[in-house]
Amino acid sequence: MYITNHKNLIRIIKWLTPWLMYKNQRVRKDIILYDRTLLWLIFGLVIIGFVMVTSASMAIGHRLSGDPFFFVKREALYILLALTVAQITLRIPMKLWQKYSNKMLLIAIILLLIVLILGRSANGASRWIIIGPIGIQPAEISKLSLFCYLSDYLVRKIDEVRNNFWGFWKPMSVLLILATLLLAQPDLGTIVIMFVISLVMLFISGAKLWHFLLIIGPSISTVTLLILEKPYRMRRVSSVWNPWMDPFGNGYQLTQSLMAFGRGQIWGQGLGNSVQKLEYLPAAHTDFIVSIIGEELGYIGVFIVLLMIFSISFRAVQIGQSALKLNQQFSGFLACAIGVWFSFQTLINVGAAVGILPTKGLTLPLISYGGSSLIIMSIAMTCLLRIDHETRLATSQVFIRRS
Repeated sequence: MYITNHKNLIRIIKWLTPWLMYKNQRVRKDIILYDRTLLWLIFGLVIIGFVMVTSASMAIGHRLSGDPFFFVKREALYILLALTVAQITLRIPMKLWQKYSNKMLLIAIILLLIVLILGRSANGASRWIIIGPIGIQPAEISKLSLFCYLSDYLVRKIDEVRNNFWGFWKPMSVLLILATLLLAQPDLGTIVIMFVISLVMLFISGAKLWHFLLIIGPSISTVTLLILEKPYRMRRVSSVWNPWMDPFGNGYQLTQSLMAFGRGQIWGQGLGNSVQKLEYLPAAHTDFIVSIIGEELGYIGVFIVLLMIFSISFRAVQIGQSALKLNQQFSGFLACAIGVWFSFQTLINVGAAVGILPTKGLTLPLISYGGSSLIIMSIAMTCLLRIDHETRLATSQVFIRRS
């Protein structure tokens, strides 16, 4: 097996990816069985996230608890938990993910039911199950569970999906069940992400165009009715068009976010020098952390972060294509879903911060403060590393047999 010459990198990889160290495994020495670039991009985003959460959360942490490092300590705990979970995830073959995908979906549905009964409410939404000092957000778990279920379904029923509308509709009916439970919280943003990624996965599988038309039309009408049904949703949409009409009411968050970007300009005010994080901008360390990045690190900082996220998403789709070519269909569909999920959630988060989209309460992946989001996204990223490892291992074994 290939061993890098960089000692520090060896220590990290050995700790994080022990499954790479196969004994008596005949593999060409010039074949690297993990994606080092992807691994460093993931580490880079987590580090940037920790630094920016530290900078953005001190004011609100001091007000809420008297400790400016309150959220910093919790974020450090979440990162340690994420690394521990990643260590476990990397040991799990993708066959096991496929085997237990139905049970994962069932657990996600049960958790969504529990949160409606025992969940903690915040800002009018009941989205968290509190266990000791840790809050679990079932909506985050339901995303990964649904994508695993859909990947397994497409492996088993791909011909039916391509040739029969009911084969196309069955996974959408599962999504409808999850959407009903999420609307009760309410959490429209998660529903939008699930719906779009599900359509992307069905498109990749080769479903016919008229199947999509039968689903998209009623879905757009339903979302429109849901927005019109609740006055606060309508106010969020209208405030995007012109937040300055009510800068101290419905447009407050967006106007403060735009001020942050305006102050940052190209090069930013410098790390730690944000004014908007001093509780002028609500949710500065969660939903609007990209605004603080823009204010302190400028457009250059935002561009670098978005470039890193795009690179991970692009690499995820490449990994998925490689897996599909090797007939590892479950892994291929799941990798593509993770890549689109990573980029689409970023689009919604950044779009809300710059006034292109209504506020949806979605985090910036691997960067925003939040334990459930960080841990679930870390699991998704380590699944990518595992899929990439399995495809590289399969390719190397094919080469050896042919040589």
